[in-house]
Amino acid sequence: MPVIPAQAPPTLPPPMGVTVIMPNSGTPASTSQSPPGPTAGTAISSPLAPPSGSWGGNAPSGLLVGVAVAGFLLALVSMGLFLCLKNRGKRRRPAYTTNLARRNTLVVPDRVVSPDVYQPSNGPAASPSGTNSYDFSGTTSWFTYDELAAVTGGFAEENVIGEGGFGKVYVGALGDGRRVAVKQLKVGSGQGEKEFRAEVDIISRVHHRHLVTLVGYSFTEHHRLLVYEFVSNKTLEHHLHARGLPVMDWPKRMKIAIGSARGLTYLHEDCHPRIIHRDIKSANILLDDAFEAKVADFGLAKFTNDSLTHISTRVMGTFGYMAPEYASSGKLTDRSDVFSFGVVLLELITGRKPVDSSAPLGEESLVEWARPLLVDALDTDDFRELADPALERKYSRFEMRRMVEAAASCIRHSVAKRPRMVQVWRSLDVDGSSTDLTNGVKLGQSTAYDSNQYSADIELFRRMAFANDLSSAEFGYSDEDDAHHASSSSRPGPNC
Repeated sequence: MPVIPAQAPPTLPPPMGVTVIMPNSGTPASTSQSPPGPTAGTAISSPLAPPSGSWGGNAPSGLLVGVAVAGFLLALVSMGLFLCLKNRGKRRRPAYTTNLARRNTLVVPDRVVSPDVYQPSNGPAASPSGTNSYDFSGTTSWFTYDELAAVTGGFAEENVIGEGGFGKVYVGALGDGRRVAVKQLKVGSGQGEKEFRAEVDIISRVHHRHLVTLVGYSFTEHHRLLVYEFVSNKTLEHHLHARGLPVMDWPKRMKIAIGSARGLTYLHEDCHPRIIHRDIKSANILLDDAFEAKVADFGLAKFTNDSLTHISTRVMGTFGYMAPEYASSGKLTDRSDVFSFGVVLLELITGRKPVDSSAPLGEESLVEWARPLLVDALDTDDFRELADPALERKYSRFEMRRMVEAAASCIRHSVAKRPRMVQVWRSLDVDGSSTDLTNGVKLGQSTAYDSNQYSADIELFRRMAFANDLSSAEFGYSDEDDAHHASSSSRPGPNC
């Protein structure tokens, strides 16, 4: 039977324009349409040539193209996902803000005594006590005590920019040149590290253009320190009451009133749970170079011993700002903040200090002195008796009336009759007619102003405040040493 020779399987012709090298031959085989190919032994230059490996040289070109395109697209998708996640993480990490919290502190010396600059130890890291750092979600930096000592020149007295019920505050500089304020809290509250860090976390989450912002902290067995960014233009108290300064004009006063009202409104309305400041006063309103107001020292209620914030100490430090209900009950609410803010408005209107021990009996308190004048001014639309003489009547009568109405409503004796902080802000920051702040009470009504209980509360305040010789910096307004202005401890509430 004849033997049929085996036939090789048919081969597909190479794609047009592709040059291949035939085995055992130095001559390349080309399709009729291809240009002259490379010499023997040169690599295939076609982008469609299959890679070496298990696919061999006979794999269909369409499959190879599909694999290559799929791989390329997969790489692009992977890179896109990576970049997206990376950018999202950056957006979640809040940047430092240009604020600083120290209620009465930012009266800045002309120089800083040789602080060493450094970079903070960004958490999480091992804390000085050896435990893991509390998770602050990138909102604060953890500093060692030695780092903050270097920043402040060894906590040099020359770098003290404020002192009060919580302790001293020092000015310093970080490695990038930014100035900071380091608040050294008095130890003795009995608060542990976990509780301290939780409170710091609360404060650090509050961000608003009219509130100073915490950016760092340090905790050891014997030291607790808070680091705030620096606000450069001192305090409202300084600009209103320090000697030898230019008169603050009316537009600046109005701007400060509106800005600080917005900051307090944020604490009361937009934080959950809301924050009650508990120590509103002109020394706690810091100013930047553009005279934008920034409210300081909120959220520090649990950072000191209760004995440091006893009613006698509190009243001595803030007599003139404190709501009358605090004398009888010891309790403060958001409407207590409203009362204190009303006193700040009176300072802006009159240029007077909240307490003047040299004034005639019964007129030491700015509130007591102003009450009858507020009613008369609103009845007659004549503000000459109330307005700061230094203004020389250079103010908008419409804006003056709005501020007088707001102040009169804020300092009502009845807690229920005072407006909310958001109402006060809106009444100040309007272009049209004034917002109604009466709460159903006519100015001058006995329930609002002439209460016998109010007189009793004020008398209690007076006995407590003037029982001792109060020449200390916590009560007075020392113009001789601007770097040590009056300040008392603040007791703000919970946080956002």
